[in-house]
Amino acid sequence: MNSEERLADVRQRIDAIDTELLRLLSARAACAGEVAEIKAELGDTQFYRPGREAEVLRRIKARNPGPLSGEAMARLFREIMSACLALEQPLSVAFLGPAGTFTQAAAVKHFGHAATTVPVATINDVFREVEARSCHYGVVPVENSTEGVINHTLDMFMRSPLSIAGEVSLRINHHLMSREPELAVVRVLYSHQQSLAQCRGWLDRHLPLVERIAVESNAEAARLAANHPGAAAVAGEAAADIYDLDILERCIEDEPGNTTRFLVIGTEDARPSGDDKTSLLISAHNEAGSLYALLEPFATHGISMSRIESRPSRRGLWDYVFFVDIDGHREDPKVAPALVSLRRASSLFRILGSYPKAVI
Repeated sequence: MNSEERLADVRQRIDAIDTELLRLLSARAACAGEVAEIKAELGDTQFYRPGREAEVLRRIKARNPGPLSGEAMARLFREIMSACLALEQPLSVAFLGPAGTFTQAAAVKHFGHAATTVPVATINDVFREVEARSCHYGVVPVENSTEGVINHTLDMFMRSPLSIAGEVSLRINHHLMSREPELAVVRVLYSHQQSLAQCRGWLDRHLPLVERIAVESNAEAARLAANHPGAAAVAGEAAADIYDLDILERCIEDEPGNTTRFLVIGTEDARPSGDDKTSLLISAHNEAGSLYALLEPFATHGISMSRIESRPSRRGLWDYVFFVDIDGHREDPKVAPALVSLRRASSLFRILGSYPKAVI
């Protein structure tokens, strides 16, 4: 068999596989329709199950034979699940807009393209849209590997009843974009304050005299750059496409591993998935040894604490609350008794959510 005959044979096999994939995907979608019918009979209105989706994605990655990577296969199945879920209940997800922000990219990564992403002006508005049930879920940034926590998001949890239903880790690449043809023409630079900080070294070296203006989002920065002569923006590639900007320099972030963690917020807790995280909001009594009393139950029960952040409580001068992440679900056998002990030792105790760790 010569090369042309081999190529024709491979293409025939691909066509046959595609036909079988089409049949199987249609069968899966039909099953999703049955799930919707059964849930309606049971009066179950929660169609999206973060724990269930995390279990599926982990199983796919574990059983993946290659040659596609586990991450690539998980992304494909995320889109399949997203499309099937839309048959049961189309999801609406609020994010910090306008279109083209990294928060929107995180929302799409977590929920897939079949979900409707709804841009809002501020982090407060993301919480407000979900609290009002105008959107099923919201996505907000919570910390960056270079610049640390986003305090505004933490502060919102102190006055919002919403729960954390999931998390997303997104690799952040910052690009310098403009309608101007070269750097020498740029006179003003727009970006979010976090992005300006994450690119400070590069900007100091290459654009030391350019005015830097912090705005609400990188997508807003791209919009402004598109409408003002002599302007540029630091933003993601999606913003360049949306606002028709040319990328003058790629990947100008100072840290090559720059990653932002986002939280998915909703009205209900997630069920255990087998590899979970629990976020807590706690405060200590104002007395000697109170902080030790808060942390001691984790050591006693062998629970790993992955993060602790303090914030002013706004209840009194020098009074603080702590945001804590621990490994495990609130219902896990060793986590549950630790939380009982922690509640007794706390002057303020709230479980912000138990949710699956980011899978992709």
